[in-house]
Amino acid sequence: MTRTGQSHILAIGGGSFRQTRRHGFIEASPLLRYGLDLTGQDRPKLGLIATAMGDDADWLLKMYGAFSHWDVEVSHLTVFPMPNREDPRAWMLDQDMIYVCGGSVANLMALWRLHGYDEMLEEAWQSGVVLSGQSAGALCWHVGGNTDSFGPDLHVWAEGMGLLPYSCGVHYNSEPQRREMLQASVASGELPGGYAADEGVGLHYVGTEFIQAVTADPRGYAYRLEHDGDGGVKELRIEPRLLTS
Repeated sequence: MTRTGQSHILAIGGGSFRQTRRHGFIEASPLLRYGLDLTGQDRPKLGLIATAMGDDADWLLKMYGAFSHWDVEVSHLTVFPMPNREDPRAWMLDQDMIYVCGGSVANLMALWRLHGYDEMLEEAWQSGVVLSGQSAGALCWHVGGNTDSFGPDLHVWAEGMGLLPYSCGVHYNSEPQRREMLQASVASGELPGGYAADEGVGLHYVGTEFIQAVTADPRGYAYRLEHDGDGGVKELRIEPRLLTS
């Protein structure tokens, strides 16, 4: 398999999928087309991981349906009730892009570490497999952010894989409390400076370097959060590149 030789992560604040006019059906947004294009493959292999949703079969089925009209080879990896792949590492390394859905990031990381998936995913990333995901599937690649994994009230969370040495903000314009908490945790030093994404916005990293933000929503933005050196935080708005369907 020929890969680009670069390690990409596309961390999405929300909006990877959109509801269709057909009740119960979803479609993939241009953000996922952008991610698949990063693979450099004409017919990329896309691996789905829904650990954060407890490997919910209905959600996996919906995701398969969302790509049914795309020229992509879709498969998935589960841990419940046991791994569905005899060799999860080989499966990960065979993908061109791995997409991780939202849900409980705390449970996701606990199970990945239990099964050794965190180390396997890091190896896949280093080999050139594009890593992507939204919400929990975006937070996991970073040092941390904030999460409702422990209940309806948000908690600061710093147990991510740390492939990207930054904090991450998701659902930044749809859940206002996330913005306030992320700013406070960066200001206090609980979390390092980092990046945040509105709904419909993706953060694209090559290696550990932030390259650009892309969006499927013309109203969406990305943000850079930095310590201001005086116990506060600076938030700099980033204009994303608008993707077309």
